[in-house]
Amino acid sequence: MENKPLATLVVVEHDNQSLSADTLRALSAASQIQQDGASLPVTALLVGHQCSSVLNELKCVQGISQIVAAEYQYALAENLSTLIAEVGRDYSHILAPASTFGKNLMPRVAALLDVGQLSDVIAIESLDTVIRPIYAGNALARVRSDDTTKVMTIRSSAFDAVTVSDSPVIENVVTLETVINAEHSEFVSQQKAESERPELPTANVVVSGGRGLGSKENFALVEQLADKLGGAIGASRAAVDAGFVSNDLQVGQTGKIVAPQLYIAVGISGAIQHLAGMKDSKVIVAINSDPEAPIFQVADYGLVGDLFEIMPELLEKV
Repeated sequence: MENKPLATLVVVEHDNQSLSADTLRALSAASQIQQDGASLPVTALLVGHQCSSVLNELKCVQGISQIVAAEYQYALAENLSTLIAEVGRDYSHILAPASTFGKNLMPRVAALLDVGQLSDVIAIESLDTVIRPIYAGNALARVRSDDTTKVMTIRSSAFDAVTVSDSPVIENVVTLETVINAEHSEFVSQQKAESERPELPTANVVVSGGRGLGSKENFALVEQLADKLGGAIGASRAAVDAGFVSNDLQVGQTGKIVAPQLYIAVGISGAIQHLAGMKDSKVIVAINSDPEAPIFQVADYGLVGDLFEIMPELLEKV
């Protein structure tokens, strides 16, 4: 085990059509794993079904030394984790985005390899030391791992995306023929919300609504502002639990972590779990009727007042 070569494996997240922005940022994190000032060789593991467009996109990504591709019609966490663990035995570091995809997958990989997991990594200091947030982001921990394989999930909001060239830069593509079937689970169906709006993790502008909006109908105010600003929609956990929007729009410790150029919080008090998901945003605007609301402690601009009076006026002037 001591003779294992130093190399990094990045698990690619995609929708069989295009690469996720989280993957490009995980690849950026991989480039920061260095020895003697040089990045370790990076292999991208692409598992999917009829995803040649993703492969072509991946070939244009800077900093990858080779691509390993496998054709799986239904890549479930149960069988995909086994494949990653088998391929990953030859690597010193295995990375995936800390998205729903990565959070579902990587703990299984770590368990199969009998190692610990380094979760939500926001900085890489050396081959064995990383920085990750704890206590809902109120403190940062420097963690050193002595495991032979370092299994990590990467908080994408902490890294810039790698450069993608206009033409292919990678020729080394290895195709895996092995297919591992999931014994105890099967793919039944997939329901995906279609939206013209940008994805939450990649949007430059995010408008989020909280319990203060009062109803699903009133949430339309948030949607209208997001559409005017060309932004994505987010929500606090309270708004999701109240049924105003679906849980894939939740921002916070148990939802998505975002760091857009502009974050507008409407009727969100700012519980610590919500702040953990958005406090790295470049400019934060808060609209709340309670001047003591915790959201104002992180906001760059605060509007204290009735959101039902402020929002129509704001929509008119934008």
